[in-house]
Amino acid sequence: MECVLVTGASSGLGRELAISLSKSYNLILNGRDTERLESTKEKCLNKTFIWQYDLTKVDTIEKDLTEWLKGKDITVKSFVHCAGLMKMMPIRSVDAKIIYETFSTNVFSAQMIIKVLVSRKANAKNLKSVVFISSNISERGASAFSVYGSSKAGLDGLMRNLSVELAPDVRINSVLPGGMITEMTKEIFNDEKIKEEFEYNSPLGIGKPEDIVPVVEFLVSDKAGWITGQQIIVDGGRTIDITERSK
Repeated sequence: MECVLVTGASSGLGRELAISLSKSYNLILNGRDTERLESTKEKCLNKTFIWQYDLTKVDTIEKDLTEWLKGKDITVKSFVHCAGLMKMMPIRSVDAKIIYETFSTNVFSAQMIIKVLVSRKANAKNLKSVVFISSNISERGASAFSVYGSSKAGLDGLMRNLSVELAPDVRINSVLPGGMITEMTKEIFNDEKIKEEFEYNSPLGIGKPEDIVPVVEFLVSDKAGWITGQQIIVDGGRTIDITERSK
């Protein structure tokens, strides 16, 4: 059975993506919390499986995913890496633990999953398309985002290099959302001052997961068959507007 693997499917954008993709594909949902994954599964339409796994455990991803796929007699046609860890903190507060956890979740796990999915032994080399959920901050900068921003830049670097290495068999692209309200960011937007600044500086306002879903669906599909190695920015115009404004 062919499936689409969605990491970070237990909440937020990952959940919205999974529910929408389930209209057209069988799914594998990944996350750490089985109960929340089951909640996502209940809203999915096609055949849906749960691969419960903590992506910070990079060293054992290859073994665990290979055994899981073979045990279920499943192959993965498309992979959407939506899992993400974001903690805002100034550089003086950063330690090695948070760097490792962030890069493991956001970058290293994606690389190891793709290694499995391009394997003839583990996945019959059935992988055709990959979409990374990156961030518009990967090409820019913001205070207190050094760990998160550099991890997303690393993810986009991985995308560009693998899109060359794995062509023409596998297409790999990144979607770079801007500021949007999700489970991961809702605490940030609870600050009215921050929310007002985002709305003021974004021509199309603050986004929501539904704004990202159609772009990912297109990139996963055969309709995007001649697109690879690209960063698709979906941020309501935030990164293109250099208009000087005064309140």
